[in-house]
Amino acid sequence: MTGLELIPLIVSSAATTVAAANALYLGTAALLYGGLTVGLGLVSRALTPKPSVPKPEDGTYNLKQSVPSLPIVLGRVKKAGDYVFLEQSNGVAYHIIVHAGHRVQGYVKHYLHDEEVVLSGSGVVLQPDHFHDDGDDYIVINTRLGLPAETAYGDVVSQLSSIWTTNHRGDGLASIMMRCATAPSKDYLKIYPNQMPEHSAVIDGMRLYDPRTGVTAFSVNLALMRLWHLTSPYGGKLSIDDMHLPDWINAANVCSQTVTNRSGGSESRYEGGMWFRANSDPIEVGRTLDQAAELVVYERPDGKIGVHAGEYVEPTITLTRNEIISFGLNTNVDPATTVLAVRGRFTDPGDIYNTNDAAIYGNPYVGEDTERTLTVENVAVQSHNHIQRLQKLAYIRRNGARVSITAHYDPDNDVAYHRFIRVQYSPKLSDAVIEITSKVTISLRDMTVSFSGIVVPSGLYDFNAATEEGEPGASIVIITPTGAPVPVNFDVVIQTEIVSGGSTAAYALASWDLVSPSLTYELEWEKTSGSTGPQSVVSTAGETQVRSGYLADGTQYKFRLRSWSGGASSAWTAYEIRTATADPAAPGVVTGVSATGGVGQVTLNWTAPNSANYSAARCYINTVNTFSGATLAATEYGAPSSADSRNVTGLTAGVKYGFIEAINASGVAAAPVATGAFTVT
Repeated sequence: MTGLELIPLIVSSAATTVAAANALYLGTAALLYGGLTVGLGLVSRALTPKPSVPKPEDGTYNLKQSVPSLPIVLGRVKKAGDYVFLEQSNGVAYHIIVHAGHRVQGYVKHYLHDEEVVLSGSGVVLQPDHFHDDGDDYIVINTRLGLPAETAYGDVVSQLSSIWTTNHRGDGLASIMMRCATAPSKDYLKIYPNQMPEHSAVIDGMRLYDPRTGVTAFSVNLALMRLWHLTSPYGGKLSIDDMHLPDWINAANVCSQTVTNRSGGSESRYEGGMWFRANSDPIEVGRTLDQAAELVVYERPDGKIGVHAGEYVEPTITLTRNEIISFGLNTNVDPATTVLAVRGRFTDPGDIYNTNDAAIYGNPYVGEDTERTLTVENVAVQSHNHIQRLQKLAYIRRNGARVSITAHYDPDNDVAYHRFIRVQYSPKLSDAVIEITSKVTISLRDMTVSFSGIVVPSGLYDFNAATEEGEPGASIVIITPTGAPVPVNFDVVIQTEIVSGGSTAAYALASWDLVSPSLTYELEWEKTSGSTGPQSVVSTAGETQVRSGYLADGTQYKFRLRSWSGGASSAWTAYEIRTATADPAAPGVVTGVSATGGVGQVTLNWTAPNSANYSAARCYINTVNTFSGATLAATEYGAPSSADSRNVTGLTAGVKYGFIEAINASGVAAAPVATGAFTVT
């Protein structure tokens, strides 16, 4: 076996098979620290490049293209989706959008453009108000989780059955159906201020297998995401039997450990989320997850895939001068290779899952004018404390001393499967912890082992959030469009004026407070009963009042007002109820009042007042001699100064009392006049 070299593999993204993976070394640490030898994996990637892992901003807009690659959602993310259907019927647009090519845990929040919306139990968008205008529902959102056997959207089937049937179920596809009704042209910009709504959602994604419990459930644990990725058709294409589960159980436990953040609150050590497509580069996806959770994936001697968790493990192997054949030390003090500070970029849930800058770890301008910084950017990190811990690790590793070692190979103390070892090589290194950052090469010809590493402190993962986390950058505040302001101090007064022929007509005069001279106001009115539809009038810009058209005399109306600006209107005010009165002056009282009872009836007599605006007399009956509580029995129309009478039938036997009041054409009444008692037999 002369010349045979065994290469224990630290795998960052396993390829299609373990055999293919053995051609690849892409360990997370090696990618961070450099010194990587190009292998078959990179050559293959160069020949057949695949799309990169999407950034959070790449999920802002819905994709409209033919047959996009399936999206995969891990953890909680915010993203738009891929259109699979967009048609309209009877003035209603139907959108069907797929967000994930697998079952998801659920939809947490829905957004239309940048506005978070509130749904009713049936999916009607109730908030913001402009999507639910004047009691009319304009948008409905229904969801499907991507179950193995889904249900077609009934609204689409019923309206567009010729092209979308009950067979269009979307099995295994997490999707939404958004129904958008056409708005009236004058209200279009108010209801749809950003034109057709652009939907996105916060989603709890993939259900992951947890070897600690044996249960498959939703999780934001990054180690479980990496385990899934290695065993998925979109990643390593391995089986769960190919994984050394004790390692993965430990890694998941480390990810779930509690740490304290700068505010004194608690959070898990390595949690997050990301999304990618089925055709995204699996190496890049794996590297993203490995970096976020500080994982180093490797192949064990038994051929199974293990993982070093993101924690410090006290070394069990110590190399001394007796074992070391050659030793190289680079103290790494050259300004060209060291940094003064580390910047960070992460996905911020507090900023609607956009990419944000973290606080700078270190000081980029210590004693010099040249900025020397390194940037750690990871789309799967969703906590400021988390990215700050990664920044500190990057700072330590970038500035740490480098070693390269060749030592005698001892199968009983094989460094190939360890992340940390100790080296005692005085006077250069008396007792140092080394983090191995390269592939470990074992030569059976020379019985030697060679590797490179970085000198790190035993407190590599120690982090005091109160003093080290720093202040995160401020998020961009999204100002939700408010539209035109609702009118202030809206009031309606009924006015009258003389029209042709000398008669009087009533109209409504609406008033409000001046807010801006650029606003116009629309007054709407209609009858409270028997209405033939609302009417409206628009004011002149800068005015604080507007009048309606003529109103039907004696009729009750309801009035409301809204403002207009830039083609969009405000919400309506509450209704004001008024009765139109063309003649507010009461006529004189009736005279010569009398009442004669009979069998089940009474005859009422009176003389109309000598008033030009007299129109009729109202006849009231009561069982007591008070007008309060009397019942209107009849209205008798007649001329002024004329004698009149009215026979009222259907009365019960007993002593009754009558009252007569004169009214004008607007229904304004004079004081009632009592007839006195009469007996009904």
